[in-house]
Amino acid sequence: MWMISPELQKAIDTLEIEDIYLREVTALCMEDFEPKSADFDTLTFQARHFLKASSLVELDAGGYLLRVFVDLGARWVHDSDNDAKASPRATIEAVFIAEYRMQERMDQAGIDAFCLQNVSGHVWPYWRELLNSQCLRMRLPRVTLPTVQLTQNRQRL
Repeated sequence: MWMISPELQKAIDTLEIEDIYLREVTALCMEDFEPKSADFDTLTFQARHFLKASSLVELDAGGYLLRVFVDLGARWVHDSDNDAKASPRATIEAVFIAEYRMQERMDQAGIDAFCLQNVSGHVWPYWRELLNSQCLRMRLPRVTLPTVQLTQNRQRL
């Protein structure tokens, strides 16, 4: 059975979701790449999902705001490219910010545990929708991501 650490449970009980929003987005096809006529059987889809950073802001009205930056990306590369020198044909990248209110300051261990284990679950539906709709607009293959995804750096922040 999976156990929640006391630090994580305190964070879950203390933090209240305030907002999730898009901080930046980049979507492009390389100049010599035309998605409407491309052979996507020769391309590999790759994804990126990392917690970029977190910051704690003291509010004038009292309490704190935890801001967590989540870095997400998708790209299509030629099958023949190795990861070290992969040249993407198309990319869609985004940074989302998830904000949480807390009335009293928490210890860093609880904040880190919450960020690494919970924030992605809150941001993920927004990324799924953005990626799916952007693929449609760019005439890239429709990508339907799984309903839940853990960050690639979930063991550390």
